[in-house]
Amino acid sequence: MAIPDLLSATAFVLWGSPTSWLEVIAAALAIVMVGCNMRELHWGWPLGIVSSLLYFGVFAQARIYGDASLQIVFAVVAFWGWFQWLRGHREDGAALRVARLSRRGVGITLAASGLAWLAVALFLRRFTNTDVPWWDGFATGVSLVGQFLLGRKYIENWLAWIAVNVVSVGLFIHKGLWLTVGLYALFALLAVAGYLAWQRRFEGRAA
Repeated sequence: MAIPDLLSATAFVLWGSPTSWLEVIAAALAIVMVGCNMRELHWGWPLGIVSSLLYFGVFAQARIYGDASLQIVFAVVAFWGWFQWLRGHREDGAALRVARLSRRGVGITLAASGLAWLAVALFLRRFTNTDVPWWDGFATGVSLVGQFLLGRKYIENWLAWIAVNVVSVGLFIHKGLWLTVGLYALFALLAVAGYLAWQRRFEGRAA
């Protein structure tokens, strides 16, 4: 059996919906990736690249085109994030460490999230046959902002991921991707844990 056929083969069935080996492997890598991110381990980025490329296939098959396209963007941006964690620094030349957004930064982040949501949703509604343009657009648009914040080690990235993961759970329930439903529910909990862990790390360095 060819590798593409093997990955597309059904690993098991959850609530009447087949779960492919592609989805199983992508989910496992994504869990390890988030664990690395929580601990500020740069190896999460290459794991994220592989997981994103696998999830591109999963989401494309489910006609969640915004999230499918987002996986390609994630894979590309992950190279940038990996470099940032290895070699990046703040504007003042200080090493890149966990930090909080300024009040202005929060405002810019919220505005960027809103604009990205609107732009992606309208694009999906106009140019694809997706039946969930607004929910897909939200997950896609806010994920782009969250990925940037993660790459620059801002604590607020975890808040973006909490919002994305909660919405994504509903989206994947609608699509019957039950393994991914469980994965994103776990992601939501891990995002809360990640926020608390980075908050403690930030306060420890500020003390």
